[in-house]
Amino acid sequence: MTTKNIHEAKLDSVKELSPTSAEFVIKPLYPGYGNTLGNSLRRVLLSSVKGAAITAFSIEGTTHEFTAIPGVREDVVDIMLNLKNIRFKMHTDAPVELNLEMKGDKQSEKDGDKRVVAGDIKLPSEVEIANPNQVICHIDDPKYTLKMHLIVESGRGYLTIEKASEERLHSDMIAIDAVFTPVLRVRYKVENTRVGQDTNLQQLTLTVDTDGTLTPKDAFEEAAAILVNQYTALAGSTKVESSPAPGSNTDDDDAGLMLPIEELELSARTANALLNNDIKTIRDLVTLSETDLKDLKGFGQKALDEVKEKLTELNI
Repeated sequence: MTTKNIHEAKLDSVKELSPTSAEFVIKPLYPGYGNTLGNSLRRVLLSSVKGAAITAFSIEGTTHEFTAIPGVREDVVDIMLNLKNIRFKMHTDAPVELNLEMKGDKQSEKDGDKRVVAGDIKLPSEVEIANPNQVICHIDDPKYTLKMHLIVESGRGYLTIEKASEERLHSDMIAIDAVFTPVLRVRYKVENTRVGQDTNLQQLTLTVDTDGTLTPKDAFEEAAAILVNQYTALAGSTKVESSPAPGSNTDDDDAGLMLPIEELELSARTANALLNNDIKTIRDLVTLSETDLKDLKGFGQKALDEVKEKLTELNI
């Protein structure tokens, strides 16, 4: 009986869907490892990637969140909810204090209210805002001047309002429960795939959406690194031999076998028949016998003869 090693995962492709969304294809995977990797990466991406958020704030003239502010359309609770939607990118691990001061005498809207947005916050060099148009509140009294102080911190996961209250830098500030993660959504799909004669392999497609403070690729790599660190600590000195992913190149002298099928300059019909059967490289092709080739969908005797002739020309 032959025992196969569990081979290494391979990031086959990365497709950028938008500046804040990307699709990652991992293949081929050992049977069952599509869900194993997909679920692990999804949980870490949503819970453990480093980000930044407001953890406390104060508004001049208010003492707690259950307060109406004369001169401002929203109450403190509404302002708190708006502050939680501001997306920050920090270049320091230390908490940063920000200030916002806005007068209501410049009327920019038809109803006469002055709109205050995240872009109005005064920022030091170590802090950036990804969504400067996020509304904070509206000033409805031309004589009122809004003065706010904000604390922005970096972290991972979720900070409860109780914990934020205990750790706030200034006791007179109102604490906010903070969601640090820059990853908004993660979806994954597991499909069956084949490489050469191996037909029971899997393909994992992972789609990652971020808030713009971190690229999907950076988020993906950070999540993978977190998992590696966790499992390395648990494995101790135990090592498990792994096999190269099917179709991967392990010998420099065999580099030619990793060339795409198109390099053989086959007829369009023959090349399409191979690609439609997931035979993408010369290595994938040479692992198949004549019988295997004849069994491929849309691959006839004429195509077989063409492939044999081409491989003979290349001394393969």
